Amino acid sequence: MLSFLQSHPNEAHRSHDIAQGLEIEDNETYLQFCDVLAEMTAQNLVGREGRKYKAKTDTNHRNGILQCHDQGYGFVQAVDGDEEFFIREPHMGEALHGDLVRVAVAARAPEDKKRECEVVEVVERRCTQVVGTFHHRTDFAFVEPDDQRILQDVYVSPDAFGSAKDGEKVVVSIDRFDDRKASPEGRILRVIGPADDPNVRVLSLAMSMNVKADFPDEVEAEAADIPAEIPSSEIDRRRDLREKPIFTIDPVDAKDFDDAIHVEKLDNGNYEIGVHIADVSHYVQPDTAIDEEALERGTSVYLVDRTIPMLPEKLSNQVCSLRPQEDKLAFSILMEVTPQGEVSDYEICETVIHSKERLTYDRAQDYIEGGYPDDEMAADVVQANRLAKTLTKKRMREGGIDFGSDEVKVILDEDGTPTNIVRKERLQANRLIEELMLLANRTVAKHIAAPDHVERHRTNGTEDESLPFVYRVHDSPDGEAIQQLAEYVRVFGHELPLTNGNVRSSDLGDLIDAVNGEPEEKVIVRAALRAMSKAEYAVGNIGHYGLGFDHYTHFTSPIRRYPDLMVHRLLKRYAGGEGPADVEELAARCEHCSEQERNAEEAERESVKLKQVEYVKNHVGDTFEGVVSGVTKFGVFVEITDLLVEGLVHVREMDDDYYVYDESTYTMRGENNGKSYRPGDSVTVEVASASVDDREIDLLFVD
Repeated sequence: MLSFLQSHPNEAHRSHDIAQGLEIEDNETYLQFCDVLAEMTAQNLVGREGRKYKAKTDTNHRNGILQCHDQGYGFVQAVDGDEEFFIREPHMGEALHGDLVRVAVAARAPEDKKRECEVVEVVERRCTQVVGTFHHRTDFAFVEPDDQRILQDVYVSPDAFGSAKDGEKVVVSIDRFDDRKASPEGRILRVIGPADDPNVRVLSLAMSMNVKADFPDEVEAEAADIPAEIPSSEIDRRRDLREKPIFTIDPVDAKDFDDAIHVEKLDNGNYEIGVHIADVSHYVQPDTAIDEEALERGTSVYLVDRTIPMLPEKLSNQVCSLRPQEDKLAFSILMEVTPQGEVSDYEICETVIHSKERLTYDRAQDYIEGGYPDDEMAADVVQANRLAKTLTKKRMREGGIDFGSDEVKVILDEDGTPTNIVRKERLQANRLIEELMLLANRTVAKHIAAPDHVERHRTNGTEDESLPFVYRVHDSPDGEAIQQLAEYVRVFGHELPLTNGNVRSSDLGDLIDAVNGEPEEKVIVRAALRAMSKAEYAVGNIGHYGLGFDHYTHFTSPIRRYPDLMVHRLLKRYAGGEGPADVEELAARCEHCSEQERNAEEAERESVKLKQVEYVKNHVGDTFEGVVSGVTKFGVFVEITDLLVEGLVHVREMDDDYYVYDESTYTMRGENNGKSYRPGDSVTVEVASASVDDREIDLLFVD
C-alpha cells in the first residue's frame, strides 16, 4: 500500500482506487484492506485529505478543518491524524469557520501548548452561506452572523439586498473573501423573518446549523405523484397480516408512525412478537429526487417547536405513516420469543397490515397500570409489557448500560413564547416500545451476520465470508477518557474497576446503579456519558458497547432515519439473491449520516436551550433551587432543578470571600469563610441575567 502511494507522491486517491491498484477484487479482502488503511492513517503512516489518501511527506504543511472560537482564535484539526494546531485570527488568511484548509505548522510547540499554524490555502470553502441579522445602512448593508464562530460580518452591496429589511434574520451567501482585512461579500438568499419573532429565532438557529427547512420543488412534485392507494397486485405478493391485532404507541402529537407491534401467545407457550415498520423503501426508490434529498438530510430534526422531516409530508405523515384503520405496506419481523426472552425463531417479510388502534404513551401507561381493562388492546399492551421487562432484565445482565435521561418539554403559546418548562417523564410504556425496537434491530443485525445466511449467498455466486451492511456501532471508551472518569468518581468515594486502561460495560453499569439516588448521581452519569464514544453508522461491525450487543443495526425508523432505509434496501437485496452491495458507497453514506445525526442532535439541543433561556429571561431576580453541575477556576456551573437549564456563577460575583479552585477535588473553596462548592451540592441561586443571543445565563448564590 505504501509503495503504491509513494509511487504517486503528489496525488490523493480514494480507497477504492488504491484497492484497484493493488488488484483487490472481492469484498472480504476489501474490508480487510479498509481496516489496514484506517490503522495506517491513525498511526500517521498515510495522509488523508477528506475521503482521499496520499503518501506522507516530510513537509510542515498539513490539511485540516478550521474550528474558530468566538474569542478570535481557533484550532485546525488535521484530517490525516488526531493532532490539533492552535491558530490566531491574523493567521487565518481567507479561511472561515468550517473550511478545509492547508496550513504551515510550526516545528515546535511552546511548553504544554499545541503547535501553532498559519493558513496557506483554503482547499475547500465549506462555509458557503451564513444565517444572521441584516443591518441596513445608507448605501450598504451587512449581515451579523448568528454563529459567533464566523468572526467577520458579511458585506452586502445595494444590488444584493433583495427584499431584506433592517433587523430581519436572513440567509446570506459567501461569494467572495480574499482579504482578511476586508469583510466577506455576499447576497441575500432568503429572508427568514423579524429577528425578535420567537418562531423565527428557532428557525434561524436551525438554519445556521445547516438544517434544511424546505424541500426543493422537484422533490415535492415527485412526492405529489406517489399514489396513496395500494394496488391489489402489491397486496397479493405480500404476507397479509391485516387480521393481526396490530397497534401503534407514540407521543400524543406524533404524525409519522414508523412502527407498529403485535403480541400473541403461541400454543407451545412461547410468544410471537411482531414489529412492523413502514415500508418506505417501496415508495422511495434509489436515485430519485426524494431519495437524494433524504440522503442529504440524513435524518428528521425535532426542534423545540416543530419537526423538520427527512421526507416530504405526504410520505412521512400520510402515505408511509402506519395510521390506524388504514391498510399500509410494512416490512415486518415476526419473532418467536420464549418466556425467558430468547428469540427461538424469526422471519423477515414484506407485509400489508391494518393498525387497529393508535395509542398514546399515556393511554398505554394506563393499561399497564390496570386502567381501562375492557379496552380492546389493554390485554395485549399488558402482555407486551411483561415481555419487555423480561428483555430489559436480560439485557442488563448481559452488560447493557441504562444511563437514564432527563429531558424537558418547553410549553409554548401560539406565538412561540415559552410559558412553562416541565420535566418529561419516562414511562414504562416508553420503555416497552424501546425494548421491542432494540430486539428487532438486534435480530436483523444477527440475521445478516449469521453464517447460514452468508452461506446462502455464497451459493448464489459470491465467495465472501461477510455481507456489506449498515451497522449501528458503539466503540468502547477511549482509555484516557475512562481513566479520567475513574479519577473523577473516586473523589466521590466510588471505584470504577479498570483492566489495562479499559472498563467492562457491566462495571460501568454497576457504577450507574451505585450512584442511583445519591446527590452526585447526575454529575457522575453526565461525566460517564462524556467519557463514552459516540455511536455511529459503519459498514464494519464492532458491536455496540453501551447496549452490550455483538450485532446491532437501525431497522425500525425509515421515515425519519436514512440508515434505516438503507438497511431495508439491503435486506431486500440479499433476500432477492443479489450480490453484495458496494462497500465504498455504503461506507461514505454511513459517514455522512453519522455527521448529519450529530448535527441534528446539536440543533435539537440548542433549540431547547434557546427557549429555556427565553423563559429564564422573564425571571431575572427570581430564586431557584439547583445543583452544582461543574466547577472551574472561573466559576461554578449550576443546573436549575425544575428547569433543567444550566447557568454560571462567575467567581468574580462570589464576593463574600476569596475563592480558590482545587483541581484535585473539583472544588471551589473560600479561604476564610469555610464555604465550598463541588459537583452534586444543592444550592439556591438568583437569576442575574440571561442572554438569548448567546444562550447563556448568569446566576448569583443566595445565602
